[in-house]
Amino acid sequence: MNIAVHNIKGEATGRTIDLPEEVFGIEPHEHSVWLDVKRYLNAQRQGTHKSKERSEMSGSTRKLHKQKGTGGSRKGDINNPLYRGGGRVFGPRPRNYDIHVNAKVRRLARRSALSAKAKAGKIIVVEDFTFSAPKTKDFTEILRALNVADQKPLTVLGAYDKTLYLSCRNIEKAAIHPATDISTYQILHAGTLVILESAIEKIKETCA
Repeated sequence: MNIAVHNIKGEATGRTIDLPEEVFGIEPHEHSVWLDVKRYLNAQRQGTHKSKERSEMSGSTRKLHKQKGTGGSRKGDINNPLYRGGGRVFGPRPRNYDIHVNAKVRRLARRSALSAKAKAGKIIVVEDFTFSAPKTKDFTEILRALNVADQKPLTVLGAYDKTLYLSCRNIEKAAIHPATDISTYQILHAGTLVILESAIEKIKETCA
């Protein structure tokens, strides 16, 4: 699959680059995508939720009245879950939400997500570039020149570039990651992928 290469001014350079068919041209496997997105979202949960149960309440443990003969229901102490301010029944406890997904399935999910973006025409390949110093304004101008500033762009780098990262991080709805770090969720969440030339080979290495 050949795709045109653009410069940072949004102009076609006249060159094309080959996107590997085994990464960008497969039939998306929806179940693998679902599993990997679920794994990613679960990993974002802290799992620190906690509510107090009956035995953890600070109220008195005195039985409110005798068991029989009152004409009312049986009652224990004031911490009874049936009372306002009582303990909670089967409340949330701290837990780990992580789920395991095999590496082969995760790679298939990323290939599926990339292929879906390629099929939708939501991939732009750009010549490698960098800045001498962080400059959010310059990075914004590049996104505008590529007509993706309002499309939740995800810029994919061949390797981590601190200057580009600092230039992009304050732009609303824009994201930037090295090719080795992008997840299935991030690919799907992005409106358009802006991939630097050097990132194509890295994507192939991590996804194939």
